[in-house]
Amino acid sequence: MSVKILPKMNLSEWIDHLDGRYRLFGPTPIKDQHVFAEVHSAGDFDLDYTTTLLPPKKVFLPPREDLIQFDIEKNQVYPVLEDQPSVILGVHTCDMYAIHMLDQVFSQDFSDQHYMARRQNTILVTVECLSPCSEESFCKDMGTLSVPEKYDLHLIDIGDAYVMDIGSEKGATLLHDFDPIRDPTQVELRLLNQVMSNKWSRFPYRLDADLTELKSLLKISFKSTLWNELGELCLGCGMCTLVCPTCYCFDIQDEVDLLLEHGTRYRVWDSCQLNQFAEVAGGHDFRPGRENRQRHRFLRKYSYQTSSNGLLGCVGCGRCALTCPVNIAPVETLNKLYHRRVAYGKKVKQEVLIG
Repeated sequence: MSVKILPKMNLSEWIDHLDGRYRLFGPTPIKDQHVFAEVHSAGDFDLDYTTTLLPPKKVFLPPREDLIQFDIEKNQVYPVLEDQPSVILGVHTCDMYAIHMLDQVFSQDFSDQHYMARRQNTILVTVECLSPCSEESFCKDMGTLSVPEKYDLHLIDIGDAYVMDIGSEKGATLLHDFDPIRDPTQVELRLLNQVMSNKWSRFPYRLDADLTELKSLLKISFKSTLWNELGELCLGCGMCTLVCPTCYCFDIQDEVDLLLEHGTRYRVWDSCQLNQFAEVAGGHDFRPGRENRQRHRFLRKYSYQTSSNGLLGCVGCGRCALTCPVNIAPVETLNKLYHRRVAYGKKVKQEVLIG
């Protein structure tokens, strides 16, 4: 597509320009954290935020979402679809990868009309991360540090202005009829190259295993004693999955009024870490024990999702580690699995040589 320049002094004016045409969401500061919330001016949000408590997936997949309304007396059902044109501002690249994964999940085989209605009517404005969000992030290991190939509009901070990399026709529409947008100068292009080249050294590699090894590592570590250790620590609260940008499990519930005339079917977020998640009729639980549920979470993130759609179910945002009350972190867990497997391999090799 093309590259344009938005001077920072015109950011507020651009937000006002968009607010008349779209419903806007962005990272909004609340106390000492940030959340994605509806915004109406540049003062409502912060593009220089570190990370948000909940990922932007909540715009497409709300914690509670009405699916249908029904009239029992008339025996009629009405779908509830929300397709208001929207823009999400300031999406980090790791969250953009997560949204791509959700797009596949909710569109392949059976298309989820509620998710897709929101997604198809939403333009994503991503922002380049120039320093790690937190000490728990490991996006460089997961390959999510740069914007993916499919994006709408990508912002890069070069000091007094934002470089706006236009990636789609939808992204280009956000710049229509806004005069302060201009072409970059040669000085600004050189500054852009300098900013992008300087950022890589700020992000460390944190995983001891290579990204391509994770699937096989999880497979051969299925019976590792580490899962029992995590099970003893885990509280089964489900916080790790609630803040995860790629978790999408939900429960369906019906709510009927007191007169039994009208009702609503809605879905709410659910978690594989809750003790009733895998319980079926008769009280049988397919994954009893927190150790089994923790193992399932890691297998799903680093193995099952890859087999299902070719994408890893973890983007390295670090939210789960930041939120876990007992400090269960994916980097630490994966590194322990790797080193125990390496130590086990050396032990077996020695025994073979001795024998």
